[in-house]
Amino acid sequence: MADEVGSDRTHCGYFGRGVCRSCAEITLPYAEQCLRKGEHARLSLSSLGARCVGCEWEPVVASEVAGFRNRAKMVVSGTSDRPLLGILAEDLSGVDLGECLICAQEIRAAFPALREFIGRAMIPPYDVSRRRGELKYVLVTLGADGALMVRFVLRSTEAEVRIRKHMSWLCSELPTLSVVSINLQPRHAAIIEGDRETILLGDMLAMPTRRGPILLPPGAFFQTNTGVAEQLYETAAEWSHARGARCAVDLFCGVGGFALHLGAVGFSAVRGVELHPAAVAAGRKSAALWGLETVSFEAGDATALGRSVGRVSGGPSRHQDPARPKAGEDVDLVVVNPPRRGLGPELVAAIDGSAASRVIYSSCNVDSLVRDLSQLSRFRVERARVFDMFPHTKHYELLVALTRE
Repeated sequence: MADEVGSDRTHCGYFGRGVCRSCAEITLPYAEQCLRKGEHARLSLSSLGARCVGCEWEPVVASEVAGFRNRAKMVVSGTSDRPLLGILAEDLSGVDLGECLICAQEIRAAFPALREFIGRAMIPPYDVSRRRGELKYVLVTLGADGALMVRFVLRSTEAEVRIRKHMSWLCSELPTLSVVSINLQPRHAAIIEGDRETILLGDMLAMPTRRGPILLPPGAFFQTNTGVAEQLYETAAEWSHARGARCAVDLFCGVGGFALHLGAVGFSAVRGVELHPAAVAAGRKSAALWGLETVSFEAGDATALGRSVGRVSGGPSRHQDPARPKAGEDVDLVVVNPPRRGLGPELVAAIDGSAASRVIYSSCNVDSLVRDLSQLSRFRVERARVFDMFPHTKHYELLVALTRE
Protein backbone atom coordinates (compact mmCIF):
# COMPACT_ATOMS: atom_id res chain seq x y z
CA MET A 1 0.00 0.00 0.00
CA ALA A 2 1.37 3.38 -0.96
CA ASP A 3 0.56 5.84 1.80
CA GLU A 4 1.90 9.34 1.74
CA VAL A 5 1.87 12.00 4.44
CA GLY A 6 2.62 15.50 3.20
CA SER A 7 2.72 18.81 5.03
CA ASP A 8 -1.01 19.34 4.60
CA ARG A 9 -2.42 16.39 2.69
CA THR A 10 -2.55 12.69 3.42
CA HIS A 11 -3.03 9.86 0.91
CA CYS A 12 -4.23 6.43 2.04
CA GLY A 13 -4.09 3.36 -0.16
CA TYR A 14 -6.99 1.73 1.69
CA PHE A 15 -9.17 4.78 1.02
CA GLY A 16 -7.98 5.04 -2.56
CA ARG A 17 -8.97 1.43 -3.26
CA GLY A 18 -12.33 1.92 -1.59
CA VAL A 19 -11.78 -0.81 1.01
CA CYS A 20 -12.07 1.59 3.98
CA ARG A 21 -13.97 4.87 4.14
CA SER A 22 -13.60 5.66 7.82
CA CYS A 23 -11.46 8.73 7.12
CA ALA A 24 -14.08 10.34 4.89
CA GLU A 25 -12.38 13.77 4.83
CA ILE A 26 -8.85 12.55 4.06
CA THR A 27 -8.87 13.99 0.54
CA LEU A 28 -9.10 17.52 1.97
CA PRO A 29 -5.96 19.44 2.93
CA TYR A 30 -5.62 19.23 6.68
CA ALA A 31 -5.81 23.01 7.14
CA GLU A 32 -9.16 22.94 5.35
CA GLN A 33 -10.39 20.18 7.65
CA CYS A 34 -9.60 22.27 10.71
CA LEU A 35 -11.18 25.37 9.18
CA ARG A 36 -14.41 23.50 8.45
CA LYS A 37 -14.61 22.09 11.96
CA GLY A 38 -14.14 25.51 13.48
CA GLU A 39 -16.85 26.98 11.27
CA HIS A 40 -19.22 24.11 12.07
CA ALA A 41 -18.71 24.62 15.81
CA ARG A 42 -19.34 28.37 15.57
CA LEU A 43 -22.48 27.88 13.51
CA SER A 44 -23.79 25.24 15.91
CA LEU A 45 -23.32 27.40 19.00
CA SER A 46 -24.82 30.43 17.26
CA SER A 47 -28.22 28.75 17.65
CA LEU A 48 -28.00 29.68 21.35
CA GLY A 49 -28.57 33.29 20.36
CA ALA A 50 -27.74 36.05 22.84
CA ARG A 51 -26.23 33.58 25.33
CA CYS A 52 -23.35 33.00 22.91
CA VAL A 53 -22.80 36.63 21.89
CA GLY A 54 -19.34 37.75 22.91
CA CYS A 55 -17.97 34.21 23.13
CA GLU A 56 -14.18 34.19 22.77
CA TRP A 57 -13.13 31.56 20.23
CA GLU A 58 -9.58 30.29 20.60
CA PRO A 59 -7.69 28.78 17.63
CA VAL A 60 -8.40 25.18 16.68
CA VAL A 61 -5.97 22.74 18.30
CA ALA A 62 -4.57 20.72 15.40
CA SER A 63 -3.35 17.13 15.51
CA GLU A 64 -0.65 15.19 13.81
CA VAL A 65 -2.09 13.94 10.52
CA ALA A 66 -0.76 10.39 10.88
CA GLY A 67 0.05 8.06 13.77
CA PHE A 68 -2.15 10.05 16.14
CA ARG A 69 -4.44 7.28 17.39
CA ASN A 70 -3.32 5.68 20.64
CA ARG A 71 -5.89 2.90 20.33
CA ALA A 72 -6.75 0.40 17.61
CA LYS A 73 -10.02 -1.55 17.65
CA MET A 74 -9.38 -4.32 15.15
CA VAL A 75 -12.08 -6.73 14.06
CA VAL A 76 -10.58 -10.21 13.73
CA SER A 77 -11.61 -12.26 10.70
CA GLY A 78 -10.11 -14.87 8.39
CA THR A 79 -8.75 -18.03 10.00
CA SER A 80 -6.52 -18.71 12.97
CA ASP A 81 -3.70 -19.59 10.53
CA ARG A 82 -4.24 -16.39 8.49
CA PRO A 83 -6.03 -13.88 10.68
CA LEU A 84 -7.01 -10.46 9.41
CA LEU A 85 -6.99 -7.43 11.72
CA GLY A 86 -9.15 -4.56 10.55
CA ILE A 87 -12.81 -4.14 9.67
CA LEU A 88 -15.65 -6.02 8.02
CA ALA A 89 -16.81 -5.09 4.54
CA GLU A 90 -20.51 -4.70 3.71
CA ASP A 91 -20.66 -8.39 2.72
CA LEU A 92 -19.11 -9.25 6.15
CA SER A 93 -15.82 -10.35 4.60
CA GLY A 94 -12.69 -9.28 6.46
CA VAL A 95 -10.48 -6.36 5.44
CA ASP A 96 -6.99 -6.23 6.94
CA LEU A 97 -5.89 -2.71 7.95
CA GLY A 98 -2.55 -3.57 9.48
CA GLU A 99 -0.87 -0.56 7.85
CA CYS A 100 -3.58 1.97 8.76
CA LEU A 101 -1.66 5.24 8.91
CA ILE A 102 -3.77 6.88 11.64
CA CYS A 103 -2.66 4.26 14.20
CA ALA A 104 0.51 4.95 16.14
CA GLN A 105 3.57 3.33 14.58
CA GLU A 106 4.17 1.25 17.73
CA ILE A 107 0.69 -0.24 17.39
CA ARG A 108 1.16 -1.07 13.72
CA ALA A 109 4.48 -2.71 14.53
CA ALA A 110 2.74 -5.05 17.00
CA PHE A 111 0.24 -6.48 14.50
CA PRO A 112 2.54 -9.14 12.92
CA ALA A 113 3.28 -10.67 16.33
CA LEU A 114 -0.39 -10.56 17.27
CA ARG A 115 -1.36 -12.35 14.06
CA GLU A 116 1.22 -15.07 14.73
CA PHE A 117 0.06 -15.35 18.34
CA ILE A 118 -3.52 -15.99 17.19
CA GLY A 119 -2.21 -18.86 15.07
CA ARG A 120 0.02 -20.27 17.81
CA ALA A 121 -2.85 -20.22 20.30
CA MET A 122 -5.24 -21.59 17.65
CA ILE A 123 -7.94 -19.01 18.36
CA PRO A 124 -10.59 -19.20 15.62
CA PRO A 125 -11.77 -15.72 14.57
CA TYR A 126 -15.47 -15.09 15.03
CA ASP A 127 -17.43 -15.51 11.78
CA VAL A 128 -20.29 -13.01 11.98
CA SER A 129 -22.31 -14.55 9.15
CA ARG A 130 -22.08 -18.08 10.58
CA ARG A 131 -22.04 -17.04 14.25
CA ARG A 132 -19.10 -19.36 14.87
CA GLY A 133 -15.62 -18.85 16.25
CA GLU A 134 -14.17 -17.19 19.32
CA LEU A 135 -12.00 -14.11 18.75
CA LYS A 136 -14.03 -11.00 17.91
CA TYR A 137 -11.62 -8.10 18.43
CA VAL A 138 -8.04 -7.31 19.31
CA LEU A 139 -7.83 -3.96 21.11
CA VAL A 140 -4.39 -2.37 21.32
CA THR A 141 -3.56 0.82 23.26
CA LEU A 142 -0.26 2.71 23.29
CA GLY A 143 0.92 4.26 26.55
CA ALA A 144 4.01 6.03 27.78
CA ASP A 145 7.46 4.99 26.52
CA GLY A 146 5.99 2.64 23.95
CA ALA A 147 4.17 0.44 26.48
CA LEU A 148 1.26 -1.53 25.06
CA MET A 149 -2.05 -2.85 26.36
CA VAL A 150 -3.59 -5.74 24.42
CA ARG A 151 -7.10 -6.99 25.03
CA PHE A 152 -8.57 -10.09 23.35
CA VAL A 153 -12.36 -9.89 23.04
CA LEU A 154 -13.68 -13.46 23.01
CA ARG A 155 -17.09 -15.07 22.76
CA SER A 156 -16.30 -17.57 25.53
CA THR A 157 -13.48 -18.84 27.74
CA GLU A 158 -12.76 -21.73 25.34
CA ALA A 159 -9.40 -20.29 24.21
CA GLU A 160 -8.22 -18.93 27.56
CA VAL A 161 -5.97 -21.88 28.43
CA ARG A 162 -4.21 -21.69 25.06
CA ILE A 163 -3.79 -17.93 25.36
CA ARG A 164 -2.18 -18.34 28.77
CA LYS A 165 0.06 -21.12 27.44
CA HIS A 166 1.55 -18.87 24.75
CA MET A 167 1.75 -15.64 26.75
CA SER A 168 5.49 -15.99 27.35
CA TRP A 169 6.07 -16.12 23.59
CA LEU A 170 3.98 -12.99 23.04
CA CYS A 171 5.87 -11.12 25.76
CA SER A 172 9.19 -12.09 24.19
CA GLU A 173 8.01 -10.82 20.78
CA LEU A 174 6.58 -7.61 22.22
CA PRO A 175 9.00 -6.50 24.97
CA THR A 176 6.97 -3.34 25.69
CA LEU A 177 3.82 -5.34 26.43
CA SER A 178 2.57 -4.00 29.76
CA VAL A 179 -1.04 -5.16 30.12
CA VAL A 180 -2.86 -8.15 28.60
CA SER A 181 -6.44 -9.14 29.30
CA ILE A 182 -9.34 -11.20 28.01
CA ASN A 183 -12.73 -9.56 27.64
CA LEU A 184 -15.82 -11.73 27.23
CA GLN A 185 -18.56 -10.57 24.89
CA PRO A 186 -20.81 -13.60 24.23
CA ARG A 187 -23.63 -11.77 22.45
CA HIS A 188 -24.08 -11.73 18.67
CA ALA A 189 -24.49 -7.96 18.57
CA ALA A 190 -22.70 -4.83 17.42
CA ILE A 191 -21.11 -4.40 20.83
CA ILE A 192 -17.35 -4.37 21.11
CA GLU A 193 -16.84 -5.23 24.77
CA GLY A 194 -18.55 -7.20 27.51
CA ASP A 195 -18.61 -6.69 31.27
CA ARG A 196 -16.23 -9.49 32.28
CA GLU A 197 -12.48 -8.81 32.14
CA THR A 198 -9.73 -11.27 33.07
CA ILE A 199 -6.29 -9.75 33.57
CA LEU A 200 -3.39 -11.91 32.37
CA LEU A 201 -0.52 -9.42 32.68
CA GLY A 202 -0.10 -6.14 34.55
CA ASP A 203 -3.08 -4.07 35.62
CA MET A 204 -2.87 -0.50 34.28
CA LEU A 205 -1.22 1.29 31.37
CA ALA A 206 0.43 4.66 32.02
CA MET A 207 -0.76 7.31 29.56
CA PRO A 208 1.74 10.16 29.19
CA THR A 209 1.10 13.82 29.97
CA ARG A 210 3.51 16.64 30.73
CA ARG A 211 2.41 16.77 34.36
CA GLY A 212 2.60 13.04 35.01
CA PRO A 213 1.19 9.64 34.01
CA ILE A 214 -2.54 8.97 33.94
CA LEU A 215 -3.19 5.31 34.70
CA LEU A 216 -5.58 3.43 32.42
CA PRO A 217 -7.05 0.00 33.29
CA PRO A 218 -8.61 -2.28 30.65
CA GLY A 219 -12.09 -1.12 29.69
CA ALA A 220 -11.77 2.43 31.01
CA PHE A 221 -12.03 5.51 28.81
CA PHE A 222 -9.18 7.70 27.65
CA GLN A 223 -9.19 10.03 24.66
CA THR A 224 -7.91 8.35 21.49
CA ASN A 225 -5.45 11.15 20.65
CA THR A 226 -2.96 11.55 23.50
CA GLY A 227 -1.29 14.73 22.24
CA VAL A 228 -4.56 16.59 21.69
CA ALA A 229 -6.05 15.20 24.91
CA GLU A 230 -3.20 16.70 26.92
CA GLN A 231 -3.90 20.12 25.39
CA LEU A 232 -7.60 19.66 26.14
CA TYR A 233 -6.91 19.03 29.83
CA GLU A 234 -4.42 21.89 30.05
CA THR A 235 -6.84 24.33 28.42
CA ALA A 236 -9.67 23.38 30.78
CA ALA A 237 -7.40 23.84 33.78
CA GLU A 238 -6.12 27.18 32.46
CA TRP A 239 -9.62 28.53 31.84
CA SER A 240 -10.83 27.42 35.26
CA HIS A 241 -7.84 28.66 37.21
CA ALA A 242 -7.83 32.05 35.44
CA ARG A 243 -11.30 32.80 36.77
CA GLY A 244 -10.48 31.89 40.36
CA ALA A 245 -12.57 28.73 40.79
CA ARG A 246 -11.31 26.67 43.74
CA CYS A 247 -13.73 23.78 44.43
CA ALA A 248 -14.70 21.50 41.53
CA VAL A 249 -16.57 18.34 40.67
CA ASP A 250 -15.63 16.40 37.52
CA LEU A 251 -18.54 14.29 36.25
CA PHE A 252 -18.00 11.38 33.84
CA CYS A 253 -14.37 11.78 34.88
CA GLY A 254 -13.08 8.50 33.41
CA VAL A 255 -9.56 7.96 34.74
CA GLY A 256 -9.37 11.59 35.85
CA GLY A 257 -7.71 13.63 33.11
CA PHE A 258 -9.58 16.84 33.93
CA ALA A 259 -9.67 16.32 37.70
CA LEU A 260 -5.94 15.69 37.94
CA HIS A 261 -5.08 18.78 35.90
CA LEU A 262 -7.37 20.93 38.04
CA GLY A 263 -5.64 19.65 41.15
CA ALA A 264 -2.25 20.32 39.57
CA VAL A 265 -3.01 24.02 39.05
CA GLY A 266 -3.99 24.56 42.67
CA PHE A 267 -7.66 23.71 43.16
CA SER A 268 -8.24 23.18 46.86
CA ALA A 269 -10.76 20.36 46.41
CA VAL A 270 -11.67 18.32 43.34
CA ARG A 271 -13.99 15.32 43.24
CA GLY A 272 -14.28 13.00 40.25
CA VAL A 273 -17.40 10.90 39.71
CA GLU A 274 -17.28 7.90 37.36
CA LEU A 275 -19.42 4.79 36.86
CA HIS A 276 -16.49 2.43 36.07
CA PRO A 277 -14.99 1.18 39.39
CA ALA A 278 -11.63 0.29 37.84
CA ALA A 279 -11.35 3.82 36.42
CA VAL A 280 -12.04 5.24 39.88
CA ALA A 281 -9.27 3.07 41.35
CA ALA A 282 -6.92 4.22 38.58
CA GLY A 283 -7.78 7.87 39.23
CA ARG A 284 -6.93 7.47 42.90
CA LYS A 285 -3.58 5.88 42.07
CA SER A 286 -2.77 8.62 39.57
CA ALA A 287 -3.61 11.30 42.16
CA ALA A 288 -1.22 9.61 44.57
CA LEU A 289 1.51 9.53 41.91
CA TRP A 290 0.96 13.24 41.24
CA GLY A 291 0.99 14.00 44.96
CA LEU A 292 -2.53 15.48 44.84
CA GLU A 293 -4.13 14.91 48.22
CA THR A 294 -6.96 17.34 47.41
CA VAL A 295 -8.24 15.27 44.46
CA SER A 296 -10.63 12.42 45.23
CA PHE A 297 -12.65 9.97 43.15
CA GLU A 298 -15.85 8.05 43.75
CA ALA A 299 -17.87 5.49 41.81
CA GLY A 300 -21.35 6.61 40.79
CA ASP A 301 -23.69 7.31 37.92
CA ALA A 302 -23.27 11.01 37.22
CA THR A 303 -26.49 11.20 35.21
CA ALA A 304 -28.50 10.12 38.26
CA LEU A 305 -26.62 12.01 40.94
CA GLY A 306 -27.93 15.52 41.30
CA ARG A 307 -26.06 15.63 44.59
CA SER A 308 -22.79 15.31 42.66
CA VAL A 309 -22.88 18.98 41.76
CA GLY A 310 -23.69 20.18 45.24
CA ARG A 311 -20.69 19.96 47.51
CA VAL A 312 -17.14 18.65 47.44
CA SER A 313 -16.73 15.58 49.62
CA GLY A 314 -13.61 14.03 51.07
CA GLY A 315 -10.91 15.78 53.00
CA PRO A 316 -8.12 17.95 51.70
CA SER A 317 -4.59 17.56 52.96
CA ARG A 318 -4.09 18.40 56.62
CA HIS A 319 -1.18 20.54 55.38
CA GLN A 320 -3.47 22.64 53.20
CA ASP A 321 -3.53 26.40 53.66
CA PRO A 322 -6.40 27.01 56.13
CA ALA A 323 -7.38 30.15 54.20
CA ARG A 324 -8.36 28.03 51.22
CA PRO A 325 -11.86 26.51 50.86
CA LYS A 326 -12.21 23.17 52.60
CA ALA A 327 -14.08 20.06 51.51
CA GLY A 328 -17.79 20.44 52.16
CA GLU A 329 -18.00 23.91 50.65
CA ASP A 330 -20.26 24.59 47.70
CA VAL A 331 -18.79 23.62 44.34
CA ASP A 332 -18.02 26.65 42.20
CA LEU A 333 -16.95 24.71 39.08
CA VAL A 334 -18.58 21.72 37.37
CA VAL A 335 -16.63 19.88 34.67
CA VAL A 336 -18.51 17.44 32.42
CA ASN A 337 -17.33 15.16 29.63
CA PRO A 338 -20.40 12.99 28.97
CA PRO A 339 -20.96 10.24 26.39
CA ARG A 340 -22.24 11.27 22.98
CA ARG A 341 -25.83 11.26 24.23
CA GLY A 342 -25.08 14.21 26.52
CA LEU A 343 -26.04 15.02 30.10
CA GLY A 344 -29.76 14.34 30.16
CA PRO A 345 -32.47 16.62 31.60
CA GLU A 346 -32.06 15.58 35.25
CA LEU A 347 -28.38 16.43 35.43
CA VAL A 348 -28.80 19.60 33.39
CA ALA A 349 -31.42 20.79 35.87
CA ALA A 350 -29.16 19.92 38.81
CA ILE A 351 -26.26 21.89 37.36
CA ASP A 352 -28.50 24.82 36.46
CA GLY A 353 -29.87 24.98 39.98
CA SER A 354 -26.56 24.43 41.78
CA ALA A 355 -24.33 27.01 43.42
CA ALA A 356 -21.70 26.56 40.70
CA SER A 357 -20.70 29.79 38.98
CA ARG A 358 -18.72 28.09 36.20
CA VAL A 359 -19.15 25.04 33.96
CA ILE A 360 -16.58 23.46 31.67
CA TYR A 361 -18.25 21.19 29.11
CA SER A 362 -16.22 18.92 26.81
CA SER A 363 -18.07 17.01 24.10
CA CYS A 364 -17.46 15.01 20.95
CA ASN A 365 -21.08 15.54 19.86
CA VAL A 366 -21.93 19.18 19.20
CA ASP A 367 -25.64 18.38 18.74
CA SER A 368 -26.13 17.00 22.25
CA LEU A 369 -23.87 19.76 23.59
CA VAL A 370 -26.04 22.50 22.09
CA ARG A 371 -29.19 20.79 23.35
CA ASP A 372 -27.81 20.69 26.90
CA LEU A 373 -26.54 24.28 26.74
CA SER A 374 -29.95 25.48 25.58
CA GLN A 375 -31.39 24.04 28.82
CA LEU A 376 -28.68 25.51 31.05
CA SER A 377 -30.67 28.72 31.02
CA ARG A 378 -28.73 30.47 33.77
CA PHE A 379 -25.37 30.25 32.01
CA ARG A 380 -23.84 32.01 29.02
CA VAL A 381 -21.02 30.75 26.79
CA GLU A 382 -17.84 32.65 27.56
CA ARG A 383 -15.10 30.73 25.73
CA ALA A 384 -14.93 27.92 23.19
CA ARG A 385 -12.27 25.92 21.40
CA VAL A 386 -12.22 23.06 18.91
CA PHE A 387 -9.76 20.22 19.50
CA ASP A 388 -9.21 18.07 16.43
CA MET A 389 -9.12 14.72 18.18
CA PHE A 390 -10.23 12.90 15.02
CA PRO A 391 -8.42 14.12 11.87
CA HIS A 392 -9.77 13.13 8.43
CA THR A 393 -13.33 12.87 9.78
CA LYS A 394 -16.05 15.43 10.49
CA HIS A 395 -15.83 14.69 14.21
CA TYR A 396 -14.08 16.88 16.76
CA GLU A 397 -14.00 17.65 20.48
CA LEU A 398 -15.48 20.98 21.54
CA LEU A 399 -14.60 22.59 24.87
CA VAL A 400 -16.76 25.42 26.17
CA ALA A 401 -16.57 27.52 29.33
CA LEU A 402 -19.88 28.74 30.77
CA THR A 403 -20.40 31.52 33.30
CA ARG A 404 -23.52 32.00 35.38
CA GLU A 405 -25.44 35.09 34.33
